[in-house]
Amino acid sequence: MSTRIAFLKGHGTENDFVIVPDPENALELPPAAVAALCDRRAGIGGDGLLHVVRSAAHPDARHLASEAEWFMDYRNGDGSIAEMCGNGVRVFAHYLRHAGHVGEGDLAVATRGGVKSVHIGKEGDITVGMGKALLPEGDVTVSVADHSWPARNVNMGNPHAVAFVDDLAQAGNLFTAPPFTPATAYPDGVNVEFVVARGPRHVAMRVHERGVGETRSCGTGACAVAVAAARRDGLDPAVTGSPVTYAVDLPGGRLVITERADGEIEMTGPAVIVAEGEIDTDWLAGLETVNP
Repeated sequence: MSTRIAFLKGHGTENDFVIVPDPENALELPPAAVAALCDRRAGIGGDGLLHVVRSAAHPDARHLASEAEWFMDYRNGDGSIAEMCGNGVRVFAHYLRHAGHVGEGDLAVATRGGVKSVHIGKEGDITVGMGKALLPEGDVTVSVADHSWPARNVNMGNPHAVAFVDDLAQAGNLFTAPPFTPATAYPDGVNVEFVVARGPRHVAMRVHERGVGETRSCGTGACAVAVAAARRDGLDPAVTGSPVTYAVDLPGGRLVITERADGEIEMTGPAVIVAEGEIDTDWLAGLETVNP
């Protein structure tokens, strides 16, 4: 391990991340180290960690190297690996521009959920092509305390259960994962979104992200919510032949989600770098000797 490890801190609509540049994949980042770095009291603090690696240097992304130079090796705040993070892709792209690796315009980013198309705009907003939503068959129910709601099963490269409620307060504290049935619907856990209508093509949401808890924003969750809201409103672009756009308000800000007639989904929102520094490698190495 290098004696000096650079890091940055960034966020997208207040979904915040520790960013660790490591182009040649030289660092070992076991789950315990990631969880410690993301700890808000004893570490740097973040909903997750963005490990910035060249695709050709990472075994999980070498097969994508011809399509995308850079791989977003994303980790949840508890150290577990996740397929995708929409806000993370925006912050990842913003970092690449900040570091001088790319400029404004179009960019391909490799993720475990596939290669994502990104457009870095002049005004700061970043648009990410999030792919197509899958809508698995079968009824799903989510619960909080003594309330239960039917939920729309939406997969955006990672699983989501979208429940429409009367009041966002009904979601409770969202520190722990809301129970769902049937258990077979999400064998690896699920992100759960609670949604209320705010107006025509305008919704607000709260989310429990698996492995994290409640977060200020979730990009794939906002996409899943927009798709579920469109279907609830009878607006399926594949049927109407016209794109549909929803404004999705999250605790950390607003994302604009467009589903095109071909099913491709685009997410637009801001990304910010707030700090840069160095990780104390003695502290990081010492984690191995500390009992959890």
